[in-house]
Amino acid sequence: MISTPRDVAVPSGTVEPAEALGRETLSKVAWRLLPFLLLLYIIAWIDRVNVGIAALTMNADIGLTNTSYSLGATLFFVAYAICEVPSNLILARVGARIWIARIMVTWGILSVAMLFVRGPVSFGALRFLLGAAEAGFLPGIIYYLGHWFPSRQRARAVSWFMLGIPLSGVIGNPLGGAILELNGWLGLAGWQWLFLIEGVPAVLLGFVVLGFLTEKPEQAHWLAPEQRDWLARTMRAEQQATEQRHRVDLLGALFHPTVLVLCVILFACQLCSYGLQLWIPQIVRSMTDLANWQIGLVSAIPYAAAAVGMVAIGASSDRRGERLMHLAVPSAVAGIAFIVGSGFLMAPVIAMFALSIAAIGDIGTRGPFWSLPPRFLAGSAAAGGIALINAWASVGGFVGPNAVAVLRNLTGGFEGGLIFFGVLMLVAAGGTLLLRGARGLEEPEPTGAAQTDAP
Repeated sequence: MISTPRDVAVPSGTVEPAEALGRETLSKVAWRLLPFLLLLYIIAWIDRVNVGIAALTMNADIGLTNTSYSLGATLFFVAYAICEVPSNLILARVGARIWIARIMVTWGILSVAMLFVRGPVSFGALRFLLGAAEAGFLPGIIYYLGHWFPSRQRARAVSWFMLGIPLSGVIGNPLGGAILELNGWLGLAGWQWLFLIEGVPAVLLGFVVLGFLTEKPEQAHWLAPEQRDWLARTMRAEQQATEQRHRVDLLGALFHPTVLVLCVILFACQLCSYGLQLWIPQIVRSMTDLANWQIGLVSAIPYAAAAVGMVAIGASSDRRGERLMHLAVPSAVAGIAFIVGSGFLMAPVIAMFALSIAAIGDIGTRGPFWSLPPRFLAGSAAAGGIALINAWASVGGFVGPNAVAVLRNLTGGFEGGLIFFGVLMLVAAGGTLLLRGARGLEEPEPTGAAQTDAP
């Protein structure tokens, strides 16, 4: 069973007054912020990967080959990587509320504009612009959550937000498959309706962000005064402790050995995640003779499993106060599952089971992973370091889908791509083990709110 956002705080019981105040404060913060941020991330992921469903009919309509589709779709990640660090540094300067609203409105407009693509050039150009518009969203939210959740509660908070990754597949794939059935209505193709219907919510929610998000705990008038003061003191003390203990500035963060290893790990994980999500509708089509709407439903199965796994792994990581093995073990399991799945593409049930395990292991790592950078980075160093890590992850988003296209052209199937994913996830697991003993990552986590850690 998936726990609720309330689990970011501790269970009720006999606790000291300060601990009770911390528990109640974090519970209120979780219910206020996490469902809304989760909704934003679902919309973001749907808009960046809905080309996977659109490709079922769009490619033939506008003359895209496997190679031109993959290259054009992944130009998103080139622009995203280029603009990631500057975007997050601007966010740290102007504030998360204004910058996240700007990101959402511009990406929503460009997502809707995708209905006007007419060939490989316009397709690639709009995907590139979409990536530039959305750059900074994920690291901006990670940076923002670092102002609201103490270290001991952060993995679950991040896991709740990043449920948007699997839930975008659970919601977006069946929805996209159904929208394709509108083909011809009012003179628009089904894939054009898909971009229109799924792009508008980002624009509308961008304006909601301006009125709903609160910049810092000190400004949270929806908290009681004593709750607001407790959270502001706790987060300020934790940030000061991090700055004094590690003393990493912005330039140091960009060349920090631990940051560079984290770049490699997330590069591998996101390579596999994006590669699977952009190609899974066509993988399912290659195994079955299902209709488009049925392909959408089947394609959602791995992401439904990953949603459960993500929350469970994040909760376990917070409960034990352990991060690295909660990253290494799921990565290794995902690597093995990808390789096993590659051998059963002629047996759809076994293949989908293996891909579901792979999705759990890959996507389930994000909560523990994103709790690591704030352990040794703070302030502008955190903004820059987090953005750099995610920029490299975006490069993985370019490499993964294109690797599938190349290997498919060479072999005629998806087996080579899945084996490639498996090897990369094993590399991620090995890279995580290299971080054992790294300064700041295996030290006891800051206390402060640690008295309120969840079971």
